[in-house]
Amino acid sequence: MKKISIVDRRAWLFLVLLLCLCASGNSTAQEQLTLLPNAPRPEPGIIAGTVIDVNDDAIPGATVALQGSTRKSPRTLASNDNGFFEFNGVEPETYHVKISAQGFSDWTSPEIALKPGQYVILSVPRLQIATAFTSVTVGYSAEEIATEQVKLEEKQRIFGIIPNFYVSYDQNAAPLTAKLKFRLAAKVAFDPITFIGVGIAAGAEQAGDHPNYPQGWKGFGQRYGAAYTNGFTDIMIGGAILPSLLHQDPRYFYQGRGTTKSRVLHAVSFPFICRGDNGRLQPNYSTIGGDLGSAAIANAYYPASNRGLGLFFGNFLIGTGQRAAANLAQEFILNRVTHRARHQQ
Repeated sequence: MKKISIVDRRAWLFLVLLLCLCASGNSTAQEQLTLLPNAPRPEPGIIAGTVIDVNDDAIPGATVALQGSTRKSPRTLASNDNGFFEFNGVEPETYHVKISAQGFSDWTSPEIALKPGQYVILSVPRLQIATAFTSVTVGYSAEEIATEQVKLEEKQRIFGIIPNFYVSYDQNAAPLTAKLKFRLAAKVAFDPITFIGVGIAAGAEQAGDHPNYPQGWKGFGQRYGAAYTNGFTDIMIGGAILPSLLHQDPRYFYQGRGTTKSRVLHAVSFPFICRGDNGRLQPNYSTIGGDLGSAAIANAYYPASNRGLGLFFGNFLIGTGQRAAANLAQEFILNRVTHRARHQQ
């Protein structure tokens, strides 16, 4: 057998390497052909839909915007007379469609993953009518506000029966006009429950034989008249006349917050400190004057044996003490059983 020389081996090796390189080169060339710019692009798709309202009527002229994940600005068009829209030549990728129309709330679709050559009919829900927010500024005078507040206060009754009109549960209540101060005083003075209460008080005085009127119906009538006159003069002087002249508020302003101590001090001090019509605290000349005036007038119709300084100071101290006790009851008890109180708070 003929032996192959070293030169022949090298030639064979070179030939094998050359064939490998040719094969590799052909593969690379084929790969490059697939990357040429003129290679066929993915087939575009279409996105379409119809815009309707809650009555299933078409909404023409609605603005439809198509926003893709790689697009810098959206494509927009308007729906036709039938509410129909159609985006042609849409490249495959992920999109959102936003629809807006005058008088309707905007709507944005979920993601749409468009595939090559796909025709997507978008399911557009019925557009809802836009909610209109209207801001109306209404100007009310202080007197109108105070009048409405007094109307609420005139409905305040303990257990729904006993008048509790002279308490304000609104710390920012508007000041009362003179007319409203007289109206509130008259409302209390002529309330049917007031007449019943006076009768009960007169009966208690009859049982205690005080003041020194006779017994029987005549004495009861005199005691009834004295008791009613005491209350009437007190409320008219201290709740209407002096508050109007001195520009002070005759109502008790419920505190309702803070420590028990602060609320007690607030209640027992209110016969001596009141709120002026200017909103500032000041000496309660109206209430003190009303108690003094009522006590002084009592000397004109009480029996002669009961008249004098004793009657004057006695009635004044009793009136002041009763007022402080009533304020304490307002602060801790009566607010819970007064109808309308919680509503106003």
